[in-house]
Amino acid sequence: MKEKNQITEGVIWKQLLLFFFPIVFGTFFQQIYNTADTIVVGRFVGKEALAAVGGSVNQIVNLIVGFFVGLSSGASVVIAQFYGAKDKKNLRYTLHTAYAFSIIAGIVIGVLGIAVTNPVLRLMETPKEILENSRIYLYVYFGGMIFNLIYNMGSAVLRAVGDSKRPLYVLIVTCALNIVLDIILVVKVHMGVAGVAIATVISQAVSALLVSILLLKSSEIYQLQLNKIRMHGVALHSILRIGIPAGLESVMYNIANLVIQIFVNKLGTDTVAAWGTYGKIDAVFWMVINAFEISITTFVGQNYGAGRTDRMRKSVRVCMGMAYGSAFVLSGFLYVFADQIYRLFTTDTEVVKLGVYMMRFLLPSYFMYVMIGMLSGALRGAGKVLVPMILTCGGVCVLRMIWMFVVLPTAPGIETIMLSYPVSWGITAVLFLIYYFKKFPKKSGL
Repeated sequence: MKEKNQITEGVIWKQLLLFFFPIVFGTFFQQIYNTADTIVVGRFVGKEALAAVGGSVNQIVNLIVGFFVGLSSGASVVIAQFYGAKDKKNLRYTLHTAYAFSIIAGIVIGVLGIAVTNPVLRLMETPKEILENSRIYLYVYFGGMIFNLIYNMGSAVLRAVGDSKRPLYVLIVTCALNIVLDIILVVKVHMGVAGVAIATVISQAVSALLVSILLLKSSEIYQLQLNKIRMHGVALHSILRIGIPAGLESVMYNIANLVIQIFVNKLGTDTVAAWGTYGKIDAVFWMVINAFEISITTFVGQNYGAGRTDRMRKSVRVCMGMAYGSAFVLSGFLYVFADQIYRLFTTDTEVVKLGVYMMRFLLPSYFMYVMIGMLSGALRGAGKVLVPMILTCGGVCVLRMIWMFVVLPTAPGIETIMLSYPVSWGITAVLFLIYYFKKFPKKSGL
């Protein structure tokens, strides 16, 4: 007797938690890749290296990787829907198309990334004292981009079919490898920023290999076969129909953050280091919310494929409650222990002082993003991606950039820059709530 699909038939809150925890721990270990880099260079190289790894570099990496993660979410949604519908043929077409796309995109993005690194860093007005280190890090990182993309696509496929545990195991192994290599290459071999970049790429190569092996050895309908990796037109169209809006949404987010980074760069190395480090610290909040977002996308996607719209709506309510509970606990913890956490990254008094101020200014407004993340993930799982993309790009990204060029000149300073976040989140959350109640599939009565 075939085991039933717990996502479409099991107890919702229990299955959400069983699915969520491996994702959040996996995201935690994924964040440690860059966080370990930041800690090692901050403690053993200096604040200029810390600013190089965490400033403009961080924004550029997030821009490129974020776009592809958005594209891979297209494959994730389509595969989740086919898996829920038990459509073996179309699921396999989508899987092999997704892998072919990852390989091609990894090569193209790697080459283009190396080509544009220098002009982009200069366009962002990266401080001269950190320009060379930033350039070195990006050259190495883009050189290994193909591994990053293959891992992200492979893990997205596994999560789409309800397997969130094995991607976690892969990340635990490769995260430990990354930390060991960081220590060897930076502390022992004294390679500086180049050392942490090389450690990250090697670790990502291992993670890409391991997740691919898991798919190759699978006996399920989502088994990967090397000789079948190729583009299928219909499958590619389905992936891109959902993935491109999600990818563009991520790009717009990161372009807005790039614009903000340009204005932060004008405030000096201490502010750049504090801002970049803050991005590493609050990643713990975003990884939890994003894990809930991935969970609800998969739940809605599989239940959509199975025709269970009743479970779709209920899972959104349950997931929203869990996400808000987690958000209040995490933001409260970060607020209270801001000083101690910052000192893990740097001993520079001014950087710590600025960073703690930033955290305590922004953390109280984070709850507004939870609404955006949960509803966006749910709508994506139901195949509704265009309007949510427009809402996010307009309400968050465009508004933030307008704020930088219109409001900031009237009141220059880091406070005005930071204020753009709660203002844009609040407006966008209201718009998402209205659209969800109007367009999300209604209860079917099944």
